[in-house]
Amino acid sequence: MPVFVTLFRPHRSHTPFHPATRRLLAARFLRSISQGALLVGFALYLDRLGWSAEHIGALLGLGGLGAGLLSLLVGVTTDRWGRRSFLLGYQATLVTVSLILVFTANPVAILVATLIGGFGRGQAGSAGPFAPAEGAWLAEAVRPADRGAVFSLNAGLGFFGMALGAAVAAVIPFLQHWWPGALAYRALFALSALGAFAVLLLLLATPGGRGSNAAHDAPDTAAGHTERRAQNRALYLLMFTNAFNGVAIGLTSPLIAYWFDLKFGVGPGGLGPFFAITFILTGLAAVATGALTRAFGIVRSVAVGRGLGLGLLLLLPVLPSYGLAAAVYALRSAVSRGTVGARQALAVSLVDDSRRGLATSVNAVSMILPAAAGPVLAGFMLQGGHLEMPFFVAAALQLVYMVLYVRIFSRYEPQRTESDQPGRRTI
Repeated sequence: MPVFVTLFRPHRSHTPFHPATRRLLAARFLRSISQGALLVGFALYLDRLGWSAEHIGALLGLGGLGAGLLSLLVGVTTDRWGRRSFLLGYQATLVTVSLILVFTANPVAILVATLIGGFGRGQAGSAGPFAPAEGAWLAEAVRPADRGAVFSLNAGLGFFGMALGAAVAAVIPFLQHWWPGALAYRALFALSALGAFAVLLLLLATPGGRGSNAAHDAPDTAAGHTERRAQNRALYLLMFTNAFNGVAIGLTSPLIAYWFDLKFGVGPGGLGPFFAITFILTGLAAVATGALTRAFGIVRSVAVGRGLGLGLLLLLPVLPSYGLAAAVYALRSAVSRGTVGARQALAVSLVDDSRRGLATSVNAVSMILPAAAGPVLAGFMLQGGHLEMPFFVAAALQLVYMVLYVRIFSRYEPQRTESDQPGRRTI
């Protein structure tokens, strides 16, 4: 991590990162390790337990729906009550539900744990439904013009951690010598519990994140009311635009490991190294996108990455071999998902400091809730043998999203001000 901190520190200054920034970046990395392992192994675990494609898709869809509703609640309360308590509670709960799945394969336990922990959804190190609290906490000490770079670094570290976790998932076939069948997959939940506990300890030592009771005081001037209405309009536009992206993500991302297993017969031993390489490339792309945002702005950087990803998404399902499909998926993930940090940075820049949690929540929920329908639809398509259909539908939705994003949010591009000059210890 120090290498990336040095290369992509805003303005190339020697100003050190704020302690809270460093710890939140480290928490993102640690949390993402088990998420990467579970992206590879969770759907396959359910398959080995005898779950059908429809049931796997429905579970992942319910997990997304529950996360979206809870995320909305967190977003509208975290600015007032503080980000810290929400995240500490989430980490403690994640330790508990992960340990439960180490010892049982009860369907009800799996359902409840998935609703809380977001298992198998590949969240790139985010705090699941409590991501709005974490995003708002990170934004507290970062200058607006630097957020594209810092949030991109944050996303990049999440992808690097997922790469490590995906590589760990490749040991499942070896574990099956001692724990046959589906039992070996339970080691992934032990990894989740261990990582969640480590993040809990790290967040306990992180300063800030306590919020303010004044955060939601209503503006008492005409200018304040006008500004609040403008911010609300920007958030409504963000919700509308993100909905297209959310459904597209839900159609392809949660079941991608299962799709490779269905089409090419590749289990965790082959998928683990592939996903590890994919996430390394995506992490590098995320950090590079952060650097590009300084030269070209957030919106242009996002448009280039998403445009390239759209073409590769159309190509992926028609490729005849696992090697070609894996290479295209890895490249597509890098150029498309590598923009996630920049998009988060734009979202938190749409509002003032008192509403960062709300903006982060709106950005997350407006994708999570529509995405919840994706695995359900994709599960029916895959069960019916239509292996290409989820990708084609997702590509059409991605095209609409990209056009809307560029046309709407170019006017909201964060601008540098005198307060963004080097010398302030804010990041």
